[in-house]
Amino acid sequence: MRKIICAPENLIPQQLEYNTKYFSIYSNPRRGVGYFAPDLKKAIERAGLRPSVTVWDFTTIALSVAAADNSLNRKASADGWTRQIDLTIYLCEPFAWEPVKKDLQNTLRFLTGDFWTLTFLEGGINPPYAKKMKQYDADCVSLLSGGVDSLVGAIDLVSDKHRPLFVSQVVKGDAKTQRKYAQKIRSGSTHFQWSHKIHPPKGESEKSTRGRSIIFFAFAALAASAITIPDDNLIPVYVPENGFISLNIPLNSGRIGSFSTKTTHPVYLAGIQKIWYALGINMELIAPYQFKTKGELLFECKDKKLFHELIADSTSCGKYLNNGHQHCGRCVPCMVRRAAFLKANITDNTVKGYKFANLSFAGFTRGPNDVGAMATACLKINQSGIQSIISGNLAFAHGDERKGYAGVVSRGFKEIESLLQENRAL
Repeated sequence: MRKIICAPENLIPQQLEYNTKYFSIYSNPRRGVGYFAPDLKKAIERAGLRPSVTVWDFTTIALSVAAADNSLNRKASADGWTRQIDLTIYLCEPFAWEPVKKDLQNTLRFLTGDFWTLTFLEGGINPPYAKKMKQYDADCVSLLSGGVDSLVGAIDLVSDKHRPLFVSQVVKGDAKTQRKYAQKIRSGSTHFQWSHKIHPPKGESEKSTRGRSIIFFAFAALAASAITIPDDNLIPVYVPENGFISLNIPLNSGRIGSFSTKTTHPVYLAGIQKIWYALGINMELIAPYQFKTKGELLFECKDKKLFHELIADSTSCGKYLNNGHQHCGRCVPCMVRRAAFLKANITDNTVKGYKFANLSFAGFTRGPNDVGAMATACLKINQSGIQSIISGNLAFAHGDERKGYAGVVSRGFKEIESLLQENRAL
């Protein structure tokens, strides 16, 4: 079991405990320990927000989870993936979190694939409190990543006469695009771009960062404190992601861990929502495209003119930064993107194109490559039916909902199959 402690700077001992990693929360102590979000509290105050203690503690938990995830190398685990993480977090009201601790541990287990033991202690950093609250013209929150789905989600919300407040995590290479989208889609809209600025202590680190997605929901909850609605209503928080990617069914038995992210999976979203309900956080996570493929999402976008103007700058690739801000073309997200353009009969004018445009086996070069796994999955479906791939991955759903998820998976693979056939990779 690996131990992580996330505490205010003044509560981190001078003599650090052996085999324990420390993070200073919301400040950089400049003395050899990790830290995260040193500028976040002031940024929220400048925005004129006064988040509740509960929302602020959730943010502290989210940042601590992501920091722990980022600082422990999976290769040191017995199976090369699953870690046992003992995480201690200092909160403002730790007692409020005890009743939901087991649910939170289970949700994190699902998200990252690790076993989490959480300890909450008193003495956390007080929440931001703006001297003067600002009034914002918004009726919902929409996550804006700079990807295709969040672009379409934002366009559709505004087309439906909603007034979304946009929330982004600052990501190198996407920040400018995020700002462009927010202003083009809704002129004069409010757009919060916040950064986690996680800096692990010197030593080992982990690049898979499954835990980072929880920060998105924390930032959304912070932003929602800017919206005033009747007490009996929940503030809508839109999570625009196509259902095929959200479910992310493993392509084969060897891809259950490292290759199958769950960052917007229905089980994960339901876990976060259950915790919010229990704590009285009056926000509702909404996944508007959970039964849509990416191709269907593109084809049905409610403002085609604006979509065509902006789509080229969007980012999908899982290897984008490693390829000099260029899509690789052959990771799962890239293939889903390319298949969606094909399905929607839209010219793919992605900026810089694809590093590996040729998906045929003759075009294979060294480096990460998911084409073979996708092709094998498509062949298996054609030979044995969609259930051969779905297996037990939809056990969480029942009735019509299960049929809906099975349908989006089946149609998603059909889109991929068409892409591979066009590229002579199948």
